Amino acid sequence: MKKINVFLTAIALVLTSGITFAQEEEEESKGYTYATYLYCDTNKESEMDKQVAEFEVPIMDKLVEDGAMNSWGWMRHHTGGEWRRIRWFSVDSIEGAIEGIDAMGEAMDAAYEDSDVVASDACPQHDDYIWQVQSTSDTDERGPVGMSVYYSCKITDEARADEIFEELFVPVLNQYVEDGKLTSWGWQSHVIGGWFRRLQTMTAPDYATLLATRQEALDTIYADDSELGAEFVEICGPHHDYLWDNIH
Repeated sequence: MKKINVFLTAIALVLTSGITFAQEEEEESKGYTYATYLYCDTNKESEMDKQVAEFEVPIMDKLVEDGAMNSWGWMRHHTGGEWRRIRWFSVDSIEGAIEGIDAMGEAMDAAYEDSDVVASDACPQHDDYIWQVQSTSDTDERGPVGMSVYYSCKITDEARADEIFEELFVPVLNQYVEDGKLTSWGWQSHVIGGWFRRLQTMTAPDYATLLATRQEALDTIYADDSELGAEFVEICGPHHDYLWDNIH
């Protein structure tokens, strides 16, 4: 498992290059999410779930307990694109993301070295993203199922998209949480990673409720040829949707 530390060190160097750009926003930040999106062999991916449940859960829970990260999760693909699993953790700062990666690598290396567990080769490729939390529901609870919408936005206008989301989307989504239709929601911006620029998330008690609420939200937000809605779509129109099972 020494190769894990080599990989994580390389990622840390990349993250360091982004610190300067994020420092001004950090004082008002609601946190950051480091997400690893895994490409898996569908014939073997259940092996990875088993390894995570039996081996990684205690490690990651201990990192949260020790303060290396605030929370973490493991999510399983239900419907969507090529990503099959997500491992994510949340922190308060870019520096915390780097420290969290280092802590995870060291803990994993030590645990594998002291056990007979062989790292699964079920998910050999991945994409990494660092997201900055722009807005979120006022709850730490997450539902057992979730939806992620990954937006490709015009970089020069994406700050305006954030303003529109705050004005147009947030009141609607907060009402759905209050009504019990959604368990949580979030809006995050790209810091480091691939070409997606914004991430909208929603979790709910079940998929029927989630999908019905999503449609209700779209009908409400874009009702009556909303000018703000049209402006948002102009900035962040292209997107990919995923449905996820929140396993851990």
